[in-house]
Amino acid sequence: MLTESWVTDIATIFVGDMVDSVKTGETAMSTPNTDASIRAVAALEDELRRGMYTFIRQASRPVSRDEAAGAVGISRKLAAFHLDKLVEAGVLRAHYAALSGIRKVGRTPKVYEPSGLDIRVNFPLRQHELLAAILLDAVLTEGADESARTAAVRVAEGNGTAVGAEEQQRSKPGRLGIERALTLAAQVLATHGFTPTREAPNRLRLRDCPFHPLTTKAPGFVCEVNRSFCAGVLAGLNATAVEAVLEPHAGACCVELRPIERESRKPHSGD
Repeated sequence: MLTESWVTDIATIFVGDMVDSVKTGETAMSTPNTDASIRAVAALEDELRRGMYTFIRQASRPVSRDEAAGAVGISRKLAAFHLDKLVEAGVLRAHYAALSGIRKVGRTPKVYEPSGLDIRVNFPLRQHELLAAILLDAVLTEGADESARTAAVRVAEGNGTAVGAEEQQRSKPGRLGIERALTLAAQVLATHGFTPTREAPNRLRLRDCPFHPLTTKAPGFVCEVNRSFCAGVLAGLNATAVEAVLEPHAGACCVELRPIERESRKPHSGD
């Protein structure tokens, strides 16, 4: 069973490095909504917009244009312009409602509140959330006859298999040869935040480690979790001609997808 110290160690690694990444400017976790996050960050570059956005988030209720304008010391008209730009960027959402629930004579004011968009941008892409989800599932499902490492590897492969199977059902690619299998695997991994690159027609590598900088704390363990997830994707795709192997390269991810190396047929006596 998982020990308390193991859980504490993993939590320390995960949370500690996330704090360090923010301090050093290596921005937080990436997600499939990276494009939306980039638009949001661009919209928030303006200091006035950031000020109004912060005010609205802290208000914990819909905020009117007059209130937002007063918070940053600008006119209502200028505030309306910037607020609507934040709505266009997906940072805020707007609707018409009476403030404090009191209906007054005249037009119902337009109010703004956070859209709920999770704004996170990271280059190169990272998948710390995926690693955290795998570790959490391992904590919750570890069997009596499993080690913590074995449980995490099992969960990683299972998660990858589910991802691959979903794509297999969606695209129905039929029987996959080596090159088609690698092409489809690259598409799936890219959709889930990985950065695959085709180094050769029959070889695919992940360009950047999706779990950096956590890999530096437990490289053997985290790399095996990564490899197992990729192996699961291949299994879910029913890509039986290729495999995910550990092939560390300096400054790159440790996982490579390539044709399965089969043992050469041993010659029979008399051949």
